[in-house]
Amino acid sequence: MKNKLFCTFTTQDELEKTLVEVKSSYDILYKKIFVLHIKSNDEYVCTYNVEPSSIEEILPNTILVHRKKESNTLYTINALNELIKLLNGGVVDIRYRVNWQHYRNTILLTQHNELKQLKTKIHQIIEL
Repeated sequence: MKNKLFCTFTTQDELEKTLVEVKSSYDILYKKIFVLHIKSNDEYVCTYNVEPSSIEEILPNTILVHRKKESNTLYTINALNELIKLLNGGVVDIRYRVNWQHYRNTILLTQHNELKQLKTKIHQIIEL
C-alpha cells in the first residue's frame, strides 16, 4: 500500500478544530495522529498517514512529507535537495548520504528557497 504522510500546521488555539477537520476529511491509516510541538514558533503539527484514494482535497496549511523512521525526521523533497546542496558544496547528488541522526526530531522545510529546520517534540498521540 502506497500511503501519503501529511503534515498539517496549526496553532494551540486552533488545534482541536484542526483535529476535527483532519478526522472528518481523510481515511487515516494506522488510526493514529501524532501532534508535534514546534517550540521555536509555538506552532503545532499534526502528522498522519492517509489512504490516497480517500483524498478529495488537501486541507489548508497541509503539506506532503516523507519520514526517516530511525531519526524521526520529516522532510519535503525540496528541503532534502537544499540540505544535500548545503552539505555537498552546492551540488545536489542523489547518492549523497545524509546523516539523519543530525536531524533527529526535526521537520526540514524550504521557505523562499531557504532550508528551515524546525525542532519538534511529541505533544500527544491520538488513537482513533
